[in-house]
Formats: sequence, C-alpha cells, structure tokens
Amino acid sequence: MTIEKSTFTFLQSLKRNNNREWFQKNKDRYLASQLNVIHWLDALLAEMNKHDQLQTRTGKEALYRIYNDVRFSADKTPYNPRFAGYFKRLKPHLRGGYYFWIKPGESRIGCGFTYPNSQDLLRIRQDIEMNHADWRKMLKGKKLRSTFGPMQGEQVKTAPKGFPKEHEAIDLLRYKQFWFEKSYSDAEVLSPNFLKQVNADFKTIRPFFDYMTDVLMTDGNGESIIK
Repeated sequence: MTIEKSTFTFLQSLKRNNNREWFQKNKDRYLASQLNVIHWLDALLAEMNKHDQLQTRTGKEALYRIYNDVRFSADKTPYNPRFAGYFKRLKPHLRGGYYFWIKPGESRIGCGFTYPNSQDLLRIRQDIEMNHADWRKMLKGKKLRSTFGPMQGEQVKTAPKGFPKEHEAIDLLRYKQFWFEKSYSDAEVLSPNFLKQVNADFKTIRPFFDYMTDVLMTDGNGESIIK
C-alpha cells in the first residue's frame, strides 16, 4: 500500500488554488486522494496493532478535517493542503499518541506528550527529579536518537514551581512538552517502503511510551492509580 503521486499532485494544486470554487470543481480529486490516504492508514493501523494496542479503529477516524477553522486564525484560506491526524493508544492504561502529516515538502511524524495536564506534568517532573539518570539513559538510547534526534518541546525559562533551580536535572525539569519528530522527503513518502518505515519508526518510541505509562499510571510510591 502506497501514497499515490496523484495524492501529492492534488495537495500541491490545492496549495496554489486555495479557494472554495477550485475545491468544488476538483472535489473528485480530493475524495480520491483522501481515500488513498485512508487505505494507507488502514494498512498502517493493521501493522501497528501487531505490536501495540490502538484505540483508533480506522484510517478515516484518524484523519483531521482538511477544512481550516478560520475563526481565530490569521490564515483565512479555507483549506489546509495536507492529510494529517493521529492514532490514539488504548487508554487509560496505554499513554502517548502517534501523529502524522502527509504534505509535499513537509511530511513528518510526531509522537509524545504535547500538552500534559497539570497533574500529569507534575507526576512526570517528580519522576525526573528522582530518576533523572534513567531519563538520561533512555533519551540517549541509540535507536531513539538515530530515529528522532533529541527530545523537543516547550520549556519554562528558569525552574518549574516547587523544584530547585540548582537541581542537577534542571535541564529536563524545565520541559513542559515531551515530543519527538521525524521528517521525510517526498521521495520517501511516495516509496513502496514508506508504510514499513513509518511503522518501524513509530515502534522505536515504544520504550519511551512504556516508561511514561508506568510513571503516569502510578503514584509516587509506585502504586497503581487505576482502581
């Protein structure tokens, strides 16, 4: 199962002609491209469910709308020329999520925790404070680094409330997001090997997700918070 070149061609054309009149005239092209991506995502889901448990059932369910919400945005173009979305892991026991963007020149995947709630963020920071050596070892893992590079995400400027700015892991404690991304060239996206590659890359994040699940599903004493 592959991403068809015609899907990329449609997205490139939409970027140049981002208006409702053009879109309506080319609705069939959009639907065909959307179906191609849905079938590709269905195949990716089938592969990922061999090594993970996903709450997302279909590729169609995973996709974001192509329509822009222009109410609160400076960008008033009606469409977002990409196919993007995410796969949810089976909650509450499995934490983390898998994101994807299919867009000419800007295709990528992402995974991690972008906006943890205050309770989760505090629990993560408590674990970093106590187990920072484990965090550093995990984040320096050869497979993780070679696939995604260093962890990304917004950080506070000094020290989060309740944590000393002199702490030896203050560089990790400052994080508010715990995020990893990998980009792909257009040639890679259109390759017959792309599905296999994305599945393998997503699989690489699993040790991090497993660790975070253990942290977020237990209290500071290691007791399960699921009753």
